[in-house]
Amino acid sequence: MSLLFNLGLLAFFKYFNFFIDSAAEFITLLGFQAHPSTLNLILPVGISFYTFQTMSYTIDVYRGKLEPTKDPIAFFTYVAFFPQLVAGPIERASNLLPQFFKKREFQYQQGSDGMKLILWGLFKKMVIADNCALVVNPIFDNYQSASGLELIMGAILFAFQIYGDFSGYSDIAIGTAKLFGFELMTNFRTPYFSRDIAEFWRRWHISLSTWFRDYVYIPLGGSRVSTAKAIRNIFIVFLVSGFWHGANWTFIAWGGIHAALFIPVFLVGKNRAYLDEGDHLIPSFREVLQMALTFSLVTIAWVFFRAESITVAVGYLSGILTNPWSDGFRLSLFYLPIGAVGMLLGIEWIFKGKQILSFQFPAVRYAGYAGVAFTILFFGAFFNPQDFIYFQF
Repeated sequence: MSLLFNLGLLAFFKYFNFFIDSAAEFITLLGFQAHPSTLNLILPVGISFYTFQTMSYTIDVYRGKLEPTKDPIAFFTYVAFFPQLVAGPIERASNLLPQFFKKREFQYQQGSDGMKLILWGLFKKMVIADNCALVVNPIFDNYQSASGLELIMGAILFAFQIYGDFSGYSDIAIGTAKLFGFELMTNFRTPYFSRDIAEFWRRWHISLSTWFRDYVYIPLGGSRVSTAKAIRNIFIVFLVSGFWHGANWTFIAWGGIHAALFIPVFLVGKNRAYLDEGDHLIPSFREVLQMALTFSLVTIAWVFFRAESITVAVGYLSGILTNPWSDGFRLSLFYLPIGAVGMLLGIEWIFKGKQILSFQFPAVRYAGYAGVAFTILFFGAFFNPQDFIYFQF
């Protein structure tokens, strides 16, 4: 009953109009006239996140993996925990619920770690994501007249816009929780250093990918079934994951693309160790090629995620090949976002496998804090802030 209630609310608010419109389009294709009536619904902020969080609690209790809480205040606080309410991470009750019953005292190290995460999250949001958005939005809005080179740059910078936007929020949420003495799960682990799609999904939106693994993929049989059924399970998980993001065929296509990219890696049976488990500062040439290829494939999929329709996404990608290559291209427009992205990648590579901004020497540490804070204030003062992308989900 609890699952039906949660899924029913999600389906009504998020997918009702999508199903009505899709049915009308199908009827029209059959040669009949359709006059669908849709509802002017206001989507509750963060409904996809706290719905899944509530469902995980229900399923874990049903499976006997979790004792049901007898404290309604603790339960509703778990569901509506303010740092991660609107855009995750999608926390498990087994991790978060017990923390509400612990006596907490302020811990300097935990508070310091929280402030560093908040600072780094603001950097990724205001310096990376918002900066990239200033270039990305006009390119996607005018893709038909943009040059091929501009379309490539727009797609690449959107990949960093959504990463800076979403992982920045996650860092702020996790850091804020630390200030109150709570520990939330890590949601991102430098995903653009991945060397294949499987590794990417172990690094990107970890709370969602593990949710689908535990509550959809494994119950379907996971990989402990025939190869054909395992491939079916992979497609189901990625298509549902895409649909979770939004009521649009573009998100379903995005999920389908990732499924198609994931399956060859699954068939080969490789499960790479993280690059940050090593101590080498300079990657090998092979690793660079693998990361570049993976990032390119992920970026192509991001075009469908960003586009308003499948037609727009296909037109955008085809425009890279058919539009004039460099007519009207102005490199000066890309100086700031390219510089910001370069700074992000450099810092994340240096601190891979470690806590961001964890400098050993105090003088260097505080200089780093000051530099990041100044950069945030500079971009915050001179550039218009953008809404968090994942607030719409």
